[in-house]
Amino acid sequence: MSSAEDITESGHEFLQQVGSRVRGRRASLGMTRKMLAHDSTVSERYLANLEQGKGNISINLLRQVAEALRTGLADLLPSDRQQTPEQSLINELVGRLSTEDQKTALQTLYQNYASTSNAPTRVALIGLRGAGKTTLGQLLHRRQQLPFVRLVDEIESIAGMAISEVLSLSGQRGYRRLEEKALIQTLDTYQSCCIEAGGGIVSEPKALNLLLTTCLVIWIRATPEEHMSRVIAQGDLRPMADNRDAMKDLHRILEERKPYYEKAHATLDTSGKSIEQSYGELEALIQKREQHSGAPTPGRSF
Repeated sequence: MSSAEDITESGHEFLQQVGSRVRGRRASLGMTRKMLAHDSTVSERYLANLEQGKGNISINLLRQVAEALRTGLADLLPSDRQQTPEQSLINELVGRLSTEDQKTALQTLYQNYASTSNAPTRVALIGLRGAGKTTLGQLLHRRQQLPFVRLVDEIESIAGMAISEVLSLSGQRGYRRLEEKALIQTLDTYQSCCIEAGGGIVSEPKALNLLLTTCLVIWIRATPEEHMSRVIAQGDLRPMADNRDAMKDLHRILEERKPYYEKAHATLDTSGKSIEQSYGELEALIQKREQHSGAPTPGRSF
């Protein structure tokens, strides 16, 4: 192969890697391509080519996409960021570990360096819409008198407008800033409570770490089909609006977020279960936490 062909091949691989990163980040945020086009002011057609590795996008347009995805430009490029010597050494060392050893290393960091609260009744429910977070949180409030806080309500209170308006005016970037502010205010206000977090909060490392080090985090999950059917049964047809590939997108979102959802201290699968069955399992998980000495380790059920 000639040097010119080498350059062409490496350029193709580079564009495919960039496209894969953009597609993965979009899925983790739960954004449709139409939403990303709106927030970045880059056309859907251009974004489709970019995600497929076919578009030789300009740096300025890629910067707009990065801003809309609330990430740094360097995070979309398959190259090393400027790092301290310590970060470089840590990354190199961790990169040589197996997946299981990397999980152990992360747990060690949480145990040794995270500021952890041992409040036994501060619970955070994470997961996609339709899993049962609101229903279970409301039951916990009624039966255990535990304050129930929906972060989406707190965001609307801080912003003084509906979530749809926040997204329309400020995009995902503005929404995530308000979400972080709402979470911090909630943690400052309540030593004991049940927090319902938005499904995409796991895409923000700072917010996820904050939950993992201050709450018992439980991933409320269901099958993609049940997620979709429950949301539609509630009268919300937005998942189907202007999106013929809604189920495909849902599977992609779950796939991208699953490694982060799995960092929860425990998992509760509500698929095929009654509300009472699911609530009984939730109570049991909380009781185990109360009996557990010290803070739970992220990513490990107890």
